[in-house]
Amino acid sequence: MTKKASDGKENCTEHFEVKEKNDLTETSPLQEDSSQGNESIITRIAELESELNNQKEQSDKYRDELLRKAADFENFRKQKEREAMMASSRALENIIRELLPVVDDVKRVLQHAPLDSEVSAEARVYIEGVEMVKKNLEKWLDQKGVQAIESKGKKLDVNFHEAISQIDHPEVEPDTIIEEYQTGYMLGEKVIRHAKVIVAR
Repeated sequence: MTKKASDGKENCTEHFEVKEKNDLTETSPLQEDSSQGNESIITRIAELESELNNQKEQSDKYRDELLRKAADFENFRKQKEREAMMASSRALENIIRELLPVVDDVKRVLQHAPLDSEVSAEARVYIEGVEMVKKNLEKWLDQKGVQAIESKGKKLDVNFHEAISQIDHPEVEPDTIIEEYQTGYMLGEKVIRHAKVIVAR
């Protein structure tokens, strides 16, 4: 009787030990849901990071393209400004070239005008009018940046002068300009008409 009771007690103890082991090894539904939830969050984070990287690459691509477009537009704008300035400069140069013969004629008239003591009052008014025209023309040329080329007494420089004649002149060195036949002019740094001069041989 005592032995059976003892065996029953041992069997019961073994049963509880096995059950406890099974309880320890088994995962509850709550734990499984928590584990699956963590994996889902990690997966979603990875997806978001990948999407963010793709968006960043796309954004960098658009930014680079925009910068290139902006640079192209700036170059185009500067080119058009240069072309407009060159066109304006050419137009001004053409106007000045056409005006210079008028300036020459006005100077020539005044060079051959008689002295004040030799002219009547009416003729003097005419001469004064021509002098005023000459002064206004020279003022306009000066405002546009046109300057006369200095010639007389200078050494001949083919960049600025055109020798139309040579004469013997022992008092000066050869190629010295002794007479200016036609005044030359510069527009800024550009020669728009060479001075026609006579030089010593």
